[in-house]
Amino acid sequence: MPQLTLVAPRSHAMRSVGLMLLSMFCFAVVDALAKVVALKYPANEVTFFRMAFGVLPAFLLCLRGRPLVQRWRQLDVRGQTIRAVTLLGSSALFFAGLPYVPLSEAISIAYSEALLVIVLAPLLLGERLLPRNALAAVLGFLGVLMVVKPDNAEASLVGPALLVASAFFGALSMIQIRRIRETDDSTTTVLYFTVVGTLVTGATLPFSWSTPSLPDLGLMLALGLLATLGQLLFTIAVRRAHAATLAPYTYTSIIWASLLGYLIWGEVLSLLSLVGIVLIVGSAVVVAVLEQPPEGSVV
Repeated sequence: MPQLTLVAPRSHAMRSVGLMLLSMFCFAVVDALAKVVALKYPANEVTFFRMAFGVLPAFLLCLRGRPLVQRWRQLDVRGQTIRAVTLLGSSALFFAGLPYVPLSEAISIAYSEALLVIVLAPLLLGERLLPRNALAAVLGFLGVLMVVKPDNAEASLVGPALLVASAFFGALSMIQIRRIRETDDSTTTVLYFTVVGTLVTGATLPFSWSTPSLPDLGLMLALGLLATLGQLLFTIAVRRAHAATLAPYTYTSIIWASLLGYLIWGEVLSLLSLVGIVLIVGSAVVVAVLEQPPEGSVV
C-alpha cells in the first residue's frame, strides 16, 4: 500500500525552506573545515571526529520533551539504522573525495542528490512527480555541470566518483527521514545517527589513524558541533515538507562554498560557474513560487 503523505500548509513549507537554508550554511562551513583536515588525515578519522564531537550536543538537545529513555524504547530501530547507515556512507564518501577537487565543485557534485530525490520520492514515498519540479531539477543539474566544468580530460575521476556515490547515499538518507515513524522526533533521530556513526567509524580507527595536532583537533570539534546543528535543522525541515520541494534548496550551499573556497584557498569562480549558480538558485525559486499545495491535502 503506498504511503500517504500529508502536505503541509504553505506557511509551514516556507519555514521549512528557512530551516533548510540555515542547514546548508552550516554544512558549507563544515565542508570547508572538513577539507582543511581531510588534506592531512584519513576520511574515516575525519568522519569519526565529526560524529564523536556531535554526540554530546545531540544528547543535550534530547533532554527536552518526553523522557529520553521512553523515546529510545519506542524508537523505529530499523528505520533509524537504515537512515544512519546511508547518511554515514554519504558523509564518509564525501570526506574521501573532498581533497581531490575544489570545495565548490565538490559540493556541486555531492548535491546532485536533489535530482535523485525528486526521482526517488515518487517511488519510495508515494509523492507525485510534478513536471515543474522535474524541470527545475534538470535545470539545477545543468547548473551543477556548469559549476563543475567537466571539460578537463586530465582530471582524476577518483574524487568525482566518490562524490557521486556520496550523492546517491545522501538521497537515500533524505528519503529515509520521511519514512521513519512520526513517533521518532528530530532530536532523537540526530542522536541515534551520531551514536551509530561514532561506533561504526570508531571501529575502523585501528586500521587507519594519524594522531591530530591540538589546532586540528579544535577544527574537528567545530566541525562536529556545526554538523550536528546543521543535521538537526535539516531533519526538522524534511519532516515538515515535501522532499522534492526542499531538494533544490540544498544547492544554495554551493554559493557559500564558492565564497569560502575563495577566502581560504583563493578559488575564483569563472563566468560559466556564475551562470551555473544562477540556474541552480533559479530552479529553487521556481519551485518555491509554484509549489502551493492546498492545506491538508493528501497526495
